[in-house]
Amino acid sequence: MTEEQTPRPILHDLPIGIDASGEREEFDSMGKVAVPADRYWGSQTQRSLHHFSIGRDRMPLEVYHAYGVVKKACALVNAESGRLPRWKADAIVHAADEAIDGRLDAHFPLFVWQTGSGTQSNMNVNEVLSNRAIQLLGGTLGSQVPVGPNDDVNMGQSSNDSFPSAMHVATVAMLDDRLLPELDRLAACLEAKSNEWMDVVKIGRTHLEDAVPLSVGQEWSGWAAQLRAAQQAIEASREGLYELALGGTAVGTGLNAPKGFSVAVAARVAELTGRPFRTAANKFMAQGSLDAMVRSSAALRGLAVALMKIANDMRWLASGPRCGIGELKLPDNEPGSSIMPGKVNPTQCEAIVMIAIQVIGDDTAVAFAGSQGNFELNAMRPIIINNVLHSIAILADGMKAFRAFSVEGTALNREQISAHLDRSLMLVTALSPVIGYQAAAHIAEDAAATGSTLREAALRSGAIDAEKFDRIVVPSDMIGEGLAGA
Repeated sequence: MTEEQTPRPILHDLPIGIDASGEREEFDSMGKVAVPADRYWGSQTQRSLHHFSIGRDRMPLEVYHAYGVVKKACALVNAESGRLPRWKADAIVHAADEAIDGRLDAHFPLFVWQTGSGTQSNMNVNEVLSNRAIQLLGGTLGSQVPVGPNDDVNMGQSSNDSFPSAMHVATVAMLDDRLLPELDRLAACLEAKSNEWMDVVKIGRTHLEDAVPLSVGQEWSGWAAQLRAAQQAIEASREGLYELALGGTAVGTGLNAPKGFSVAVAARVAELTGRPFRTAANKFMAQGSLDAMVRSSAALRGLAVALMKIANDMRWLASGPRCGIGELKLPDNEPGSSIMPGKVNPTQCEAIVMIAIQVIGDDTAVAFAGSQGNFELNAMRPIIINNVLHSIAILADGMKAFRAFSVEGTALNREQISAHLDRSLMLVTALSPVIGYQAAAHIAEDAAATGSTLREAALRSGAIDAEKFDRIVVPSDMIGEGLAGA
C-alpha cells in the first residue's frame, strides 16, 4: 500500500503548547539528544544551544517569521507537484502559519553566533514545524513520523538556498512595514516645517562661520531632501532583495529540487507576501554572495548619515538657551541634569546621533562579512541579517521618536534669528558686485576689528553712500526665489 493509499490522518485544530515537563528524547543522524519536553524543537536545535551559547544575541524573530513563509510556499508547491501528500502539506502549512504570525516565537531560541550558513536556524524551523505538524496529526513528538523535518518540511531545499531567501523576505518586510513609513512621515514633517518657514530669513553658516543669508525654510528643505534621497536609495535597494535563491539547493545547481521548483516557489512567496519576489536569475551569485544584503545595508547607512547631519544641525542651532546659537527651540521633554536645576538637553537629537553611529558600525560589519564569500557559499549570513534587521529596527523607532518628540514641536526663536542676521558681517557679500571684492573685504575686516556695524564701516570706507548701502544690503533680497536658488 502506497503512502497516499494509507488512511489520511486527521488534522486537529489543537492549541499551541506541550503539556509536559522534564525532557523528551529526539534524534538525528548523529544520535539521540534530550530536549526540554515542553518545546517543539529537536536534536539539532538542542545541539546548537549547547555548542553556541555565545553572548545574548538571538537570531531575530523576523527571520523565523519569514522562514514560515518560505516553508509554507515550499510545502504548497511540493503538494501541487505530487511530491508531498496533501495532508502532510496541510499540517506543515498550518504550523508555518503559526510561525508567520509569531505564535511559535518561544520555540526559536538560537543564537546569532552559529554556523555561518544558517543551517542550525533552518533546522530549528524544520524541527519545530515537524513536531507541531505531528502534534496536529495526533502523532508522537520526536518520532519524525508522519512528518519529518528533513524529508518533508525541508523537501527540495537546502539551508544554503532557504536561509538567504528568508533573509530577503524578512528584510523587505521590515523595510516596507517599519522603516519606510517612518522615514516618509519624518520627511513630510520636515517639509511641512520648511514650507511654514520659507520666508523667515536667517544667517547661513559654512565652516562653522557666518555666511550669507538663506531662509529657515530653505535650510529645512535641504534636510528633507536628504531624507527623500535616502528613501529613494532604500526603495531601490529592494530590487536585489526580491531575487530568491530558493531552488538552488546546496551549491546553486538545484540538486534534489524538481524542474520548475525555483520559479514556482518564488511565485508562491510573492503571492503570500504581496511583494514582487522572483527566482534569482543566477543561483550561484545568490548563494555564493550576499551582495543584495550588502547594498541594502549601504542604503541604510546613507540614511544614518543624513539623520546624523540633521540631528547635529538641530542641536547646534538650539544650543543655549542664552549662551549658544539659540535659533531653534526644541521641546522640553524631561529634565536634563541631576545637579543643574532647569537644564534641558537635546536628547532626541543625541539618540539619533547614537543610532546613526550604531548603524554605520552595523554596516561596516555587513560589508566585511559580505566580502567573505568563499566559492559557492557566503558563510557569514547570521551576522549580516542580524545587523541589517537591527539597523532597520533602531532607525525606524528612532525616527518615530525624533519626529514625535522633537521635530513636530520645534519652534523658532525669531528674536535670536534677527539678532544674528543683523550682526553678520557676511552681508557685505552683496556689495562685491558694486564696489569689488577687495573693497568689500576691507569693510568687513574694519567692522570686525573695530566692533562697529557693517553699515558704519561701509560708510566710513567712502566706497559707498548710505542710500546705496541701504538699497543693496537687504537680507531678504539675498536668498533667491524659494527653492530655485539665487
